[in-house]
Amino acid sequence: MNAIPAAHSNRTRCLPQIAAALACGALWLSCQDARAAAITNSDCLACHDDPKLTKKVGGKVVSLAVQPKLFAKSVHGSLSCTDCHTGIKELPHPEKLAAAQCAGCHDDQTKKYATSIHGVSRAMGASAAPSCGDCHGSHNILPVKHADSPVFKLNLPRTCANCHSNAGLTNEYQMKYPLAASQYAESIHGRALMKLGLIVAPSCNDCHGVHDIRRTVDRSSPIHHANIAKTCGKCHVSIEKTYNESVHGQLLAKGDKRGPVCSDCHTAHQIETPRNGHFKMASDQRCGSCHQDRLTHYRDTYHGKAMALGKPNVASDVAACFDCHGHHDVLPPSDPRSRLSPANIVGTCRQCHPQATKSFARYVPHANPLDPEHYPALHYTFVFMTALLIGVFGFFGIHTGLWFYRSGYLYLHDSKTFREIKLHTQTDGEWFTRFVPFERFLHFLVVTSFLLLVITGMPLKFYYTDWAKTVFNVLGGAEVARSLHRFGALVTFLYFSLHLFDVISSFWKRRAELRDPASGKLQLKRFGHFFFGPDSMIPTLQDWRDFVAHQKWFFGKGPRPQFDRWTYWEKFDYFAVFWGVAAIGVSGLVMWFPQFFSSFMPGWIINVALIIHSDEALLAAGFIFTFHFFNTHFRIEKFPMDTVIFSGRVSKAEMLHERKRWYDRLVADGRLDQHRIKDEWERWKQIARTFGYIFFGIGLVLLALIVYAMVTRLLH
Repeated sequence: MNAIPAAHSNRTRCLPQIAAALACGALWLSCQDARAAAITNSDCLACHDDPKLTKKVGGKVVSLAVQPKLFAKSVHGSLSCTDCHTGIKELPHPEKLAAAQCAGCHDDQTKKYATSIHGVSRAMGASAAPSCGDCHGSHNILPVKHADSPVFKLNLPRTCANCHSNAGLTNEYQMKYPLAASQYAESIHGRALMKLGLIVAPSCNDCHGVHDIRRTVDRSSPIHHANIAKTCGKCHVSIEKTYNESVHGQLLAKGDKRGPVCSDCHTAHQIETPRNGHFKMASDQRCGSCHQDRLTHYRDTYHGKAMALGKPNVASDVAACFDCHGHHDVLPPSDPRSRLSPANIVGTCRQCHPQATKSFARYVPHANPLDPEHYPALHYTFVFMTALLIGVFGFFGIHTGLWFYRSGYLYLHDSKTFREIKLHTQTDGEWFTRFVPFERFLHFLVVTSFLLLVITGMPLKFYYTDWAKTVFNVLGGAEVARSLHRFGALVTFLYFSLHLFDVISSFWKRRAELRDPASGKLQLKRFGHFFFGPDSMIPTLQDWRDFVAHQKWFFGKGPRPQFDRWTYWEKFDYFAVFWGVAAIGVSGLVMWFPQFFSSFMPGWIINVALIIHSDEALLAAGFIFTFHFFNTHFRIEKFPMDTVIFSGRVSKAEMLHERKRWYDRLVADGRLDQHRIKDEWERWKQIARTFGYIFFGIGLVLLALIVYAMVTRLLH
């Protein structure tokens, strides 16, 4: 009991001491506050007004100078330095200070920043992540709507570009869009805002937010996949409504991630006007990122190939995906509102083809020739043309290989005889006419038109190669190539018509030979001789015998055969032109005048025509540049080139070596002197040879490019 009063007595004695201590503490704090309050802006500027005041931060020299006039004009001009730099309690202050604090006045913005991609990155130690001062400035902060503020709408893209165009930062932080700043500057939005000064054009914060900028994977981000349409719809109100009703918008509404949004088609920062040809050229690839099967078969059409090879100004005239399917209003064909519905499809086609009919609209822009169930006509046409290609190349590949082997074998075992024969055939003193000037002129038309057609046509078939793009660029684009191709077609029809006219006129002039001189009656024997005789190009039984004899010689089972005026392979070449002009010419006309032909034929005949035209052209080019060149020029006894088609003459030695039956027949009929000519070849031989080598060289280059393109396609 006595202890309690004693303790109480001790506490009572301590109270004055505690009170004194508290009073001293309060006095110390008040002194500190007084000292802090005593720190004025003038005190700070005593040092920070010096432009030479700097320090090193991360190895870089940073200025610590403050310009009083700029600070006075800033939004913080009425504040004291210690209102932001709260860590300063006395002067001189410690060297290392905490960053200025904005939260005291801007608490809401600070909280948003803390959850943003910038704030989170900075909290995780990303020292380069922007802070408040990096965007707003430090001691010269101006109102957001002030024209000189770095975050004023016209200036904001440049402010963001300080980081987003810095290659070091974009690489270090592996930014998804490292070229965002430059791409935006060249976009329709960037040009409108930064070059035209249209303040209504969107700047960075209109799409990404202000202080609460978030990653695209964040569901609350305005640029999250599910929110992009709504973000763009803030400006494009009616387009957003149209998009929401489309098949794409409906997919998005159902939460299907396959539903494309604005940035999938227009990109994120490189947005350009849809009227731009470049946009149209890129649109098929963008649509194809989801519809790869459609893109593949679209590229098989003229539209797709011209788009891939064309220039922007030309591409604007070529039908792209959205020209037929729509853009923001894409709907299934079953929807009556769709541009491809039965009620609207003809009108859609008439955008480019004013005379389009319902039959024309049956053209299939994405047809798959490998699908016999849905496209039987196209499939069986494709199978036939493929079989024809393989059959012709296979047969003549074996034929040429055997011939090359046999000639090489004989040359290796008796090269002296080969050289003597070749020299003798070229220097013989007796020469005879084989081709008259009109025939040589026709062949000149054949060569020039054929090369023109191949040069302008094969790049379309092999549009996916770099050389195809180069050829079209050199020619001037798809439009120029198309005009040149059609000119080549007209020359083809010209020489074919001239030849038919010549054949008919020759028959008419010799019609008297078909009748008996005494009775005047038509003699079937003479008629048959005219059409099936040795001077005719029509194949006969003798050609079959020559073919068999030639094969025996290939295998060393018989002597080298002698031929008449025409060989069996020359007759094949001759009728190949008839077949080629018919197949390529008619199919080409269908594609040239699709509206006319679809007026009495179904539109899918255009698809059939494309397959025939393309494959037959490949067959013709491949055959001419390989087998025809070998038969005519590559053979050892003809190499490097047979000039008979240019000179029209053949030596007696060559006739006896290769066409002895023709020579013997002319002698027997007493007509040899009718073919004898003077040697005028030397006068213009070099000119003709030059043209010949040019044509020959172009053909070989084209052959190499075609083979390269086909191998590339097979490997991929």
